[in-house]
Parts: sequence; C-alpha cells; structure tokens
Amino acid sequence: MLLGSCTDPGAIVDTNTQIADHNWSYVNRAKFDCKIDDEKAAYNLYFNLRVTDAYKYSNLFVLIHQKNPNGYIKTTRYELKLASKDGQWLGKGSGNLYSYQVPFQSGFKFPVKGTYHFEIEQNMRDNPLHEVSDVGIRVEKVK
Repeated sequence: MLLGSCTDPGAIVDTNTQIADHNWSYVNRAKFDCKIDDEKAAYNLYFNLRVTDAYKYSNLFVLIHQKNPNGYIKTTRYELKLASKDGQWLGKGSGNLYSYQVPFQSGFKFPVKGTYHFEIEQNMRDNPLHEVSDVGIRVEKVK
C-alpha cells in the first residue's frame, strides 16, 4: 500500500509504503518511482522510516537499489542511527511510533532525465525485521 504525502511544493516525491503486520522481510522491498525533468539541478534524497517503540535495535541497515532510465542499477548500503547511546529515540514520537527522515544523498545530480526506480531492502540479520511500520523516500530539489 502506498501512502502519498507530497504536500511540500519542493518535493518531487515524498511517499511511504506500509509494512504489513510491521514485519519487514528481505523479499518485501519498498518500491518507488521518481520522474526527473531537470538533470542539471541538484537534489536531496531522504529515507523515510517509522518504527514502533518496541523496535529492538538502535540502528537499521538498508540497501537502496537505484535504477536509472538506461537500466543501470546502483546498490548502496546505509546505516541509519535510530537511537542515542543511552537508548533515547532520535525520531519524532507520536504515540508508540517514531518517525525519521534521514538524508542519504545531498546535492545529488541525476545523470539523465527520465524515471528513476528505487527499491529499499532491509539489511539486518533478522528476517523478518519486526516493528517497522512504514518505509519511504523523499526527493527534493536543492533550494
């Protein structure tokens, strides 16, 4: 299920996918498309995440697969810090959910115009990874 929340005029894409039963498996990649009309502009790319307060780790490793319009796929592994060393959540809390918007590429220039496809895969040892509510992506033009 896609949840769109693109009310910010600076965002090209800002959308999330709900994770069924809060159990994110390796094969359940979150998939997003982003149409780029200006390859000369710089963009900031963010990883969106919501976890419950029962999530048992202070971090999250993900693989982000980015496919350009020419079919080239680039995969990069990222570590997202979710809690401080003393166990305090770093995200914005609402009820039992904590929300994060973590930059993973700043000032990025897409090489060509067209539609880019992103897939986000959890890369932790647990499969499925419990207590992950939503995963998403945000792409915005640098102002």
